[in-house]
Amino acid sequence: MFLYLYNLISRFGTLVIDYFFAVGAAWLFILNVLYKAVTPPYRFSLIIQQLYVIGAQSVAVVALVGVFTGAVLAVQGEYTLAQFGATAYTGSAIALSLIRELGPVLTALMVNGRAGSAMTAELGIMKITEQVDALRSMAVDPIRYLMVPRIIAGLISVPLLTAIFNVVGIAGGYIVGVENLGLSSGTFMSQMIQAVKDVDIISGFVKSVVFGFTFSWVACYKGWTCGFGAVGVNRATTSAVVTSAVAILVLDYFLTSILTNIFM
Repeated sequence: MFLYLYNLISRFGTLVIDYFFAVGAAWLFILNVLYKAVTPPYRFSLIIQQLYVIGAQSVAVVALVGVFTGAVLAVQGEYTLAQFGATAYTGSAIALSLIRELGPVLTALMVNGRAGSAMTAELGIMKITEQVDALRSMAVDPIRYLMVPRIIAGLISVPLLTAIFNVVGIAGGYIVGVENLGLSSGTFMSQMIQAVKDVDIISGFVKSVVFGFTFSWVACYKGWTCGFGAVGVNRATTSAVVTSAVAILVLDYFLTSILTNIFM
């Protein structure tokens, strides 16, 4: 009994130590990246290249998801509000739902699934094929060359993609609400314009910036610490996507609570 209890406590202690070691290593990694992001030399061409890979190539999938998200919100919103005789507020409900919550969260999750997984896999393959060591041998800092452009691009891309998601989502909700459900076009737009405030846009923007930073941080760190072989890349990619998705949803709750207390 004593030996079993000893082994149980030992395993639990090892897990706790490994967890805090991983957390500390991740923070040291991102602090190193941030320091090198603000110090020369700057590689703007690499940042633009990653903006294309992370941002431009994600526009289609983000817009598609945005259209149908707005359409679903229109159907559900009209059905729910009709029970209270308040269908005139469908437009404002769609806009506020997208701008405050669904826009930043769904955009970050889609970009994480499309670009985050690719970032982790690419960096992991570069590590196991010794391309990272080759950069060091040529006196090129791999953190500055590989990580900084990706994290800056993620930080910039997600807010821009969120704006596209919101616009396309509202357009989808408008088309379904006005054309299919027979809502008044003027009422839809006027209530939406009246309901959306600057603080709602700022709140959504802050969330999108944080989510973009989070997913790119996790993706780069998982690729940087990837194990060897195909199994290592597979585990790193899966872990990056799952960890980023959970972090985005958890941060969404805390950001919503904080921003609500600040602005409301």
